[in-house]
Amino acid sequence: MEKMPVFVKIEEYNEVLNLMRTIRKKLDEAKGTLLKIHDLKNEEDHQLEMWQNTLAEVEKKIDFVDHSLNEPQHF
Repeated sequence: MEKMPVFVKIEEYNEVLNLMRTIRKKLDEAKGTLLKIHDLKNEEDHQLEMWQNTLAEVEKKIDFVDHSLNEPQHF
């Protein structure tokens, strides 16, 4: 099959170029938004882990106090 030239009206070509620029811009914006969401999720995960560790630490201390109060003293 022989390659044939394709003729496109200049107006349509410019419209396609503008549309492609718009699509590229929207794609870049979407990528930026996704990156921000990823960063926020990482920060949220970090905060949840810190809270979980703090609660575990408090629970250990409460268990120790509870155990100490319920165990008879040996002198």
